[in-house]
Amino acid sequence: MVTTIAPDRLKQLLDDGEEYTLLDTRPEDSYEAWHVRGAQNYPFGPDEAVDGHLEEIEELVGDHDRVVTICAKGLSSGNLATQLAEELDDREVNAVDGGMKAWSGVYDHVEVDIGESARAVQLQRRAKGCLSSVVGCAETGEAVAVDPTEDIDEVKAAAAGSDLTISAVIDTHVHADHVSGGRRLADELDVPYYLGERATARDVEVDFDGLGRNETIEVGELTMKALYTPGHTSEMISILVGDEAVLTADTLHVNSVGRTELEFSDGDGDEGARMLYESIHRTLLSEPESVTVLPGHVTVTGDGEFEVGSPGEPITTSVGDARTGIDVLQLDEEDFVERLADPGEKPANYEDIIEINRGVRDPDPEERTELELGPNNCSA
Repeated sequence: MVTTIAPDRLKQLLDDGEEYTLLDTRPEDSYEAWHVRGAQNYPFGPDEAVDGHLEEIEELVGDHDRVVTICAKGLSSGNLATQLAEELDDREVNAVDGGMKAWSGVYDHVEVDIGESARAVQLQRRAKGCLSSVVGCAETGEAVAVDPTEDIDEVKAAAAGSDLTISAVIDTHVHADHVSGGRRLADELDVPYYLGERATARDVEVDFDGLGRNETIEVGELTMKALYTPGHTSEMISILVGDEAVLTADTLHVNSVGRTELEFSDGDGDEGARMLYESIHRTLLSEPESVTVLPGHVTVTGDGEFEVGSPGEPITTSVGDARTGIDVLQLDEEDFVERLADPGEKPANYEDIIEINRGVRDPDPEERTELELGPNNCSA
């Protein structure tokens, strides 16, 4: 009999370093684009049989006493697991419930030290590298959720786990790689929902309060300031938390910068790149070197690894380290613009996701999840 395991249990197996074989039954191209760390590809269909292939599978499994299977939604991997449970009766066989679709919703909640006056928890969406934050006043516990994903229960749990109470929600921009949960979270908690004021020029149809350049909001005894940092998008803002941290979304990542052509047409890509250069060098890097940078994404490699840092550890840098340690920031403006001209493959379904986040249409939850499947490609 096959035992299904939740994706969170797979996360635990990975983090604990337990020995097992993970077989990914999706087609090779899907596997190559995006898979769980350590998975081996063994394409297998929902109606396929292991007859004649058992020796090949046993070679992949080796000496491991546990075999775990995963696919896109749990169908083909469940079929393989059922048959292996009968053939490999001396081993434990599991199938990941919901497959990669469910794995896409696995999070880590990581507390980040940004000074005595503030408290912060970083939500890391492990499969896609989306990073959102709940940041608040250490004295009162009042907090703001910044760039929450559609999984708003995770955001509420992260806040509760750090004794923070969300009193406002901010989306730094109209996201292109994931569906935002910002408006829905704000509605559920009956708190204000903010975007940069220039989001009106992008025909955003959801209700929001506009934050202007250098406008501040008080969160308990903590002041948060909206810095206008366009480039990735025309309305992008970063959030300065007191004098201790800055949430930079897709303007500045730990080891790179955001891409600039998703809003701007291919012919106008230079416009976004020049905006981004100005935003980084004239605004963000003018902050004190000690200010902690909390980005909006970390790249997840095709092998399922964080390109920088590890899941469960804070993904941060500082203004000083970014200024000297990120190679693209060492370029002059013209070379910077040229470097960003070819940022690579665009995020999957990004035009549809932008429409959803603008409020142009409201698809059902199933479609929202389908649109987000696959790697995150927001870094240049």
